[in-house]
Amino acid sequence: MSTNVTRYGIVVGVDGSAASNAAVSWAARDAALRKLHLTLVHTFKPFVPTYPQIPLPDGVSFWQEQDGQQVLEQAVKIAREAVGDGTIAIASEVKELPPVPTLVEMSSDADLVVVGSTGRGAVGRVLLGSVSDGVVRSAKCPVAVIHEEASYLPRSNQAPVLVGIDCSPASDLALAVALEEASRRGVGLKVVHAWSDVAVYQRPWLEWADEAERNLAEYIAGWQERYPDVSVKRIVVLDHPGRAVIEESESAQLVVVGSHGRGGMARALLGSVSNAVLHSVVTPVIVARPA
Repeated sequence: MSTNVTRYGIVVGVDGSAASNAAVSWAARDAALRKLHLTLVHTFKPFVPTYPQIPLPDGVSFWQEQDGQQVLEQAVKIAREAVGDGTIAIASEVKELPPVPTLVEMSSDADLVVVGSTGRGAVGRVLLGSVSDGVVRSAKCPVAVIHEEASYLPRSNQAPVLVGIDCSPASDLALAVALEEASRRGVGLKVVHAWSDVAVYQRPWLEWADEAERNLAEYIAGWQERYPDVSVKRIVVLDHPGRAVIEESESAQLVVVGSHGRGGMARALLGSVSNAVLHSVVTPVIVARPA
């Protein structure tokens, strides 16, 4: 995770939906943990969906901006309630711009972008839902995706961080982010390495398991030296990688996935598998985007 001082700190896309509110609350606590400031942003498209021959009603843009300000005021209140007054600095802004390119542009000068997994429908209010997918695919920093249900999960502060890797160079960033998050929270890290190719099933169990354990141990060894304070539990399974991470996520406080991966015998939680996790896991998920 970047240690540079960024302009925006932690950026949260806000639209007033339940998932957005959960994202604001989670992001505020994370900002306090990192000692960063919080930037809340609400965007709206400068148009109303009407037939081309019907002119834009007077005052619609003004109404959209006023509505956005009210959404942000509520978001600031939620953030304050999550961490207490004065704990973190909070900035807020309404932008009359499309949401995905706006958040992606801001991500180039942010430590983390946080979005809700789904949004709500309203005139010009399209920030989350499909937009979260667009931000995850294009952001220039890690992206946290928060489900509405995350606010109600009985997660202990001592629950571990979970990461899925395939032991390829593509896994480096996900593992680095996961170790940093575990160290920051003072908890352990669970590393899931799943094999699912047909060829594996044709090999003796002990032979396959020994090779998988050896590969994972060698891959993690160098990283563990950088984070001696983090206890790492290795989990090797013969299963679809997405399903393995989804199952393990039930006992984690945070899941970290990569944004791309590789094919081959040790396909794990990157690329298309990360999409499965984002759609199935209610635990907060960070997608490790490269800068």
